[in-house]
Amino acid sequence: MKERRQKSFSVRVEAAELAKSRQYPSHQANGDEQRYAGGDKYFMSFTKGLIHNDQTGLLQDPRDFVEFRRAIDDGFIDPFTDRVRHGAKYQVVNDRIKEEKDPDKLANFRQWEAPTAGVVHELEGPDPQGVTMPPAPPLLDATGNTNPELIFEMAEVYELAIIRDLPLNSFENNGTADAKLQGSIERLNQLDYIKEQNGRPRKVNPEGELDAQTVFRGSSPGVEVGPYLSQFLLIGNKSINGELNVQDGKITYGVLEINQKVPIAKPKLDYMTKLDDYVDVQRGIQQPREAYDAGLRFIYTPRDLATYVHYDALYQAYLNACLILLGMGTPFDPGFDHLSGGGVAAGDPQTRRHANGFALYGGPHILTLVTEVATRALKAVRFQKFNNHLRLRPEALAARVDLVRRKNDCQIEEEIPKALSQYVQVFIDKLTANKGQCQLSTLDEICAIADDSYLLPMAFPEGSPMHPAYGAGHATVAGACVTILKAFFDTSAVLVKNCNQDYQFKRMEKSDQLVAFRAGNCGSTLEESKIDDISEALTLEGELNKLAANISIARNMAGVHYFTDYYDSIRMGEQIAIGILEEQALTYPTDPFVLSVPTFDGDVVRIGGR
Repeated sequence: MKERRQKSFSVRVEAAELAKSRQYPSHQANGDEQRYAGGDKYFMSFTKGLIHNDQTGLLQDPRDFVEFRRAIDDGFIDPFTDRVRHGAKYQVVNDRIKEEKDPDKLANFRQWEAPTAGVVHELEGPDPQGVTMPPAPPLLDATGNTNPELIFEMAEVYELAIIRDLPLNSFENNGTADAKLQGSIERLNQLDYIKEQNGRPRKVNPEGELDAQTVFRGSSPGVEVGPYLSQFLLIGNKSINGELNVQDGKITYGVLEINQKVPIAKPKLDYMTKLDDYVDVQRGIQQPREAYDAGLRFIYTPRDLATYVHYDALYQAYLNACLILLGMGTPFDPGFDHLSGGGVAAGDPQTRRHANGFALYGGPHILTLVTEVATRALKAVRFQKFNNHLRLRPEALAARVDLVRRKNDCQIEEEIPKALSQYVQVFIDKLTANKGQCQLSTLDEICAIADDSYLLPMAFPEGSPMHPAYGAGHATVAGACVTILKAFFDTSAVLVKNCNQDYQFKRMEKSDQLVAFRAGNCGSTLEESKIDDISEALTLEGELNKLAANISIARNMAGVHYFTDYYDSIRMGEQIAIGILEEQALTYPTDPFVLSVPTFDGDVVRIGGR
């Protein structure tokens, strides 16, 4: 045992040396925090939960932001209470800060969420500060003009609010044509950024434009193929007693079931479209829960998808995907499939192995690991959110746009920062001139659903969470968890109905029929469709990439994130998962454990050695 003890210690040291050898990045923000400090009221930074002016919606006293930043940099919880004035405890009356007297507002305030999580250390995978994200798009680009990428991001979030209640089945070229969706696509294609795409790229058609098959889809291989929704947000698997099948949409979890149907948030009911409501939310005052219709349904609209990501346990979608794949008998990565007792050899009694995987190379191994990476991702993204970027949420940027509108219309007497007035005006110019062949521009459409304002209609009464926009917690966790799934399962598998009429992700055989599922009958059922063209097959890689995009972009559908938050966060989550897998690979001293991980950019990373 002495030799084993020394070997175990050596493996831990080797893992520590591997972690130490990783190059620590330089953390860089976009500079807007410093650029618009002081008298500019930090108008391009996250200020939610601080004291806000009731007329401008801006931070009332810049010193509150300074104390907030100091508390973040100190890394202790108590200073957020001892030194930072919470907006729910103070109101602004005639441009003066006074103590709040309303007992309901004083009793029901929201707390900043885990602002110190990024300063802790980690015993597995990269340090929370050992990964990073590039600067978010600043207000001004390198030429000193209002940034086309940021304008496009804001336009996307506005348009997602406009089409929040459309069927997701219309988000396909062969789907039911919808004039409202086509209008959104037309308006986005009118903007400068889609022609250049100098920043984070969107999927476009061969003509270089967005269409129903590419818009709001994400950026990774396979996300543009087939239905908008990943199959893992719809289908179930067989129950133990055989009563349930894939199209019932219930996932077997031991002897229990997970229903893929979601509560139905009331359609066309949005929030924070009045200035008073917006200011209360920015002060951090708790809001009542959103309203619901009776019953459940399969995810059918962007609002349904937003509801899913409002209340999900953060790794829920990926644990569900793992349960579905295990229940289907999906093959593991070819590099170690034989170690699990599965693979091609398992189909022949002459070659079937006598030992299989469980705690190692089997179900419990992957089920544990797919959830284990989530907290590592959350700690890393908290450092980016609070300590690095402090990016304002879309609801706040929309309020800046509306502030300029009100100033232009002489609806407000208060002075507003000159830089805000000058550069945010370009948002109005661009988003009122992008009609194309439509009757209405983006901001015309927003006015119609936002009480004649340019405020962003929100899916949630409380708007965004009490932490900054960039990176996105959901997207970072998505990147990490999906990377684990892509590492363990054979990503070239496709969704088929086999000769036994069972549905599987598997390696294609002649007798298999390619299939896809969509929510039908307003979400009451799942409908199967056959796929005849192999180029339109739903691969496991594509559906997992799509799952990460769906969950991440659902937050944009709610109005709480931008595209950049998704794009860069999933890639940081991927780094974290790969780092954990690299360290775990050191712990297997006998059988060769080799993984091939397709990345979100289409490359392949190999982990382990033969």
